[in-house]
Amino acid sequence: MIGTKPRLGNFRERVRRAARVLTAALASVFLASCAQIWYATIGSADSAHDLVLKRGIVFDAGHDLKLDVYAPHAAAGAPVVVFFYGGSWEEGRRRWYRYVGEALASQGIVAVVPDYRKFPDVRFPAFMADAANATKWTFAHAAEFGGDAARTFVMGHSAGGHIAALLACDKRYLAAVGLAPRDLAGMIGLAGAYAFLPYVDDEAEIFGDDAKGRYDSQPINFVDGDEPPMLLLQGLDDDEVTPDNAEAMAERAQAMKGTAVLKLYRGADHGDVLVALAHGLEGKPLVMRDLLDFVAMPPTR
Repeated sequence: MIGTKPRLGNFRERVRRAARVLTAALASVFLASCAQIWYATIGSADSAHDLVLKRGIVFDAGHDLKLDVYAPHAAAGAPVVVFFYGGSWEEGRRRWYRYVGEALASQGIVAVVPDYRKFPDVRFPAFMADAANATKWTFAHAAEFGGDAARTFVMGHSAGGHIAALLACDKRYLAAVGLAPRDLAGMIGLAGAYAFLPYVDDEAEIFGDDAKGRYDSQPINFVDGDEPPMLLLQGLDDDEVTPDNAEAMAERAQAMKGTAVLKLYRGADHGDVLVALAHGLEGKPLVMRDLLDFVAMPPTR
């Protein structure tokens, strides 16, 4: 049997394609390593040694999803914050955000930092189910760390702010785990994506480029006045998730007779509103002050 000689052009194209895949893979590893090193350099609280830290707690064995808990020592009846990190629904690891957990716990808050599945392994709304499961776990276990489940807030940065906002506004996700948005004491969004059409980058693939995907992906579409109070923290120099996201979300909540506190920070970009939580950073937005004021507000329900 005489074989067919491969065409050189096809062979070269396969080589180029393989090289692109390898380059992308190496870049991903390099960026992940850089991110891990960078996040490790962010200051933690001086009182971190007085905190209770529990890492790698499994909250969804079926998907091997884990979370970390940071709690004040000997806490009793403390507020609880479930923090969802950002990364365009594609990147991020909970261990990079140890400084967030320690910063919150040093201020008397029980902080829960869960992982969730990401694109391209899953598409929307799979990661919303993960977020709802992490929130359910938090309600069930908050008291074990000195937290008051009735004072549970969801919080997120960027894509994580989008996740937190959908949990607070679209009733379907918490209903699937036996909860309701009004069970939350509030939602805290840091540079969150709430009204981000038209899609950019991979968003059409992540959420679905049809009428349903475009509607269901936008937290602003589900604001009806029945959601918990919202705190929207936004840098005015943010060119990744632009300020009109937070401004439109606040306007919508107020129009629906809901509660939305909008804080805009001059000279702050997309990352500033998050790293401002780190201990010892000078000249950053007063995010922690505004966050603590919001958490201390009496419940409205």
